[in-house]
Amino acid sequence: MEHITTPKVENVRMIDRLTPRKSTVGTLYLSSTHTIFVENSEARKETWVLHSLVYNVERLPTNPSGSPLIIRCKNFLVYRLLIPQEKDCLDVLASLTRLSRPERYGELFCFSFNPNLDKELREKAWGFIDLKAEFNRMGIPSNLWHVTAANHEYRASICRSSQPLSGFSARSSDDEQMLQAIMKSNPVSELMYVVDTRPKLNAMANRAAGKGYENEDHYTNTKLQFIGIENIHVMRNSQQKLIDVGELAAPSMSDFLWGLENSGWLKHIKAVLDAGIFIAKAVAEDGVSVLVHCSDGWDRTAQACSVASVLLDPYYRTIKGLMVLFEKDWVSFGHKFSHRYAHLDGDPKEVSPVMDQFLECVWQLMQQFPCAFEFNERFLIQLHTHIYSCQYGNFIGNCQKERRDLRLQERTHSLWPHLWENRAEYTNPLYRTDHSQTQGVLKPLTTAYCFKFWKGMYGRAEKSVASHQSPADCLNVVREESQQLEEELSTHQERLAQLKEKKTSGGRKKTNKLSERVRRPIPTESKLSSPLDYFTTTRSEKHTPSFTLPLELAAPPKNGDPDDLSTCSDFESGVADLSSHSSSAGDDAKDPDSDEAVKTNA
Repeated sequence: MEHITTPKVENVRMIDRLTPRKSTVGTLYLSSTHTIFVENSEARKETWVLHSLVYNVERLPTNPSGSPLIIRCKNFLVYRLLIPQEKDCLDVLASLTRLSRPERYGELFCFSFNPNLDKELREKAWGFIDLKAEFNRMGIPSNLWHVTAANHEYRASICRSSQPLSGFSARSSDDEQMLQAIMKSNPVSELMYVVDTRPKLNAMANRAAGKGYENEDHYTNTKLQFIGIENIHVMRNSQQKLIDVGELAAPSMSDFLWGLENSGWLKHIKAVLDAGIFIAKAVAEDGVSVLVHCSDGWDRTAQACSVASVLLDPYYRTIKGLMVLFEKDWVSFGHKFSHRYAHLDGDPKEVSPVMDQFLECVWQLMQQFPCAFEFNERFLIQLHTHIYSCQYGNFIGNCQKERRDLRLQERTHSLWPHLWENRAEYTNPLYRTDHSQTQGVLKPLTTAYCFKFWKGMYGRAEKSVASHQSPADCLNVVREESQQLEEELSTHQERLAQLKEKKTSGGRKKTNKLSERVRRPIPTESKLSSPLDYFTTTRSEKHTPSFTLPLELAAPPKNGDPDDLSTCSDFESGVADLSSHSSSAGDDAKDPDSDEAVKTNA
């Protein structure tokens, strides 16, 4: 609190990005962890901005209306404020700049966040992910691999791996023996791949510093493959160009496409995905072991191995499985979370969107294989937010030793049980365990037209556009509706059986009426083979059902986003317009052109 000069500012306006004349007046509050904007309306709507999510704060020149302040967040949300007095604006700017750049770990939000869990529950939460159980699932230990506690004091460096110290002519007999041991642990093949995820020119340049890459002449039965993923500095600049495109107020189509191409972002996503595909193909089709490395072994290596794991193992395409993958291939292997995602005020050159790219690779795969993943887009965005938020202790620190020294399990809370308890919000309605996409290895296409701009992630600054149900949300509503219809059908069938037993004329008349209502069976979830199956039910008839579903009709917004799938009927994508079946209980407005109005008039 000592960094807050002005804790409260009144008559602040929150400006809409797309329609600057549209603004909301309220009061701005600053606490040690959040900036809170409370509207002056009767609803008293609150907007909370977590300081650890703030990327930067920019003050624009003062104008007759006041002093503009722009707050940009690491999860790509942007808040535009207009503060009446310049002095108040300067105070807020200074406070937010300091509060969003903690200088030591103890200042992070996770050390003050208290969700009212006692010590026993907190310790149990940290045991939610058991990596030993995961290795057992993978068949380790075995006669060829075993688990060792030799490094429990963290006195040795274990990498996945980093580049060899070969230089132009040096050799490392230990490194050569290690690769031979890895190759011999695979009795199926006498060959192994070494995948260097860097561009070859970068690897050659490192030779001048005594590093470099493996010389195939010195490594028996080893093939070296370069992938070509650029370094963290190129990726950081690329994402910034992508963000700049998203901040354009009203870009033309040519401006948007040129900006997207100029950023090179999708080209880099393709490179990471290609690396994972190469590794997965080597393992699944050729039966060959693979050693993956970059320069240091904690960025591109983690990306490539994680993408390959998602392609190879259906378990990692489940909610719990992706959590395990995070812990195994990122946290345990020493990914530098605090450096890469600017948890502390440090060297900006260490910051890079490494995890952003992995999450986007998963999202791109979800676009090609919509039935293969148990989780939805909301789950990926939630993970992205918490990687930056520092609300939980899972992603604090740069290595396991640092996390142990911080006593994170004693002082902070784990994210995984929180996400698991709310998994209903993150479940993909198209996911089925018996679907062909769910089982086996995924083989995605990586031609240019297969990649999409992730609007759900990078278009989040459009605060003025009313929120719509996504196609996944609509399918969830239909699934719940189908379950209710099935229950009603079961009730009618039981009643029908009872009436038949009476063998009375009155009973026969009632039976005929009930039979008419249950004549056409409703497909169960297990019989729905495509998204369109969810819509070919008896609800398309004009007969009014004998019961009322708990669904209210939401009026479409006047300023809808024409690019939002939930505002249109897109049968090519297998998703129909269900905006009239919105589950939002707060909007009772009726559209005279909606299906509901037609049913009522009929």
